[in-house]
Amino acid sequence: MIDHVRPAQLTEWLAAATSGARPLVLDVREPWELQTSSVKTEEGFDLATIPMGELPSRLAELDRGRPVACLCHHGMRSLHVATYLDQQGFDRVANISGGIDAWSHERDMAVPRY
Repeated sequence: MIDHVRPAQLTEWLAAATSGARPLVLDVREPWELQTSSVKTEEGFDLATIPMGELPSRLAELDRGRPVACLCHHGMRSLHVATYLDQQGFDRVANISGGIDAWSHERDMAVPRY
C-alpha cells in the first residue's frame, strides 16, 4: 500500500513508519533539478537521490525493509516511483504529495521554487 503524505505531515509519517530501520526520503528528480532546489537532511530521515529513469538499474541500492518516502517536483513522478517500489516488495512506501514545490511552502521556505 502507498501512503500519500503532504510535506507538513512527513514528520508524523516518519515516526509511524519507523520499524527499526531509519526512514529514507528518495528524491527522484533529475540532476539539474537538484542543482536548482534540494531538501536538506533533517533529523528523522536520510536522503538519497536517484533519478526516476535510473531506478530500475539502481534498485539494489535500496533496502526493501526500510520506509521510503518518494519526492519529485509536484508529486507525479514520485507517485509512479512509489507504485513501482510497492510492486517490487518494499514494505512501507509513501508519495510526498505536492513534491518539493509543496515542501518549500509547508516545511522549509528556504527551499527555492522552480
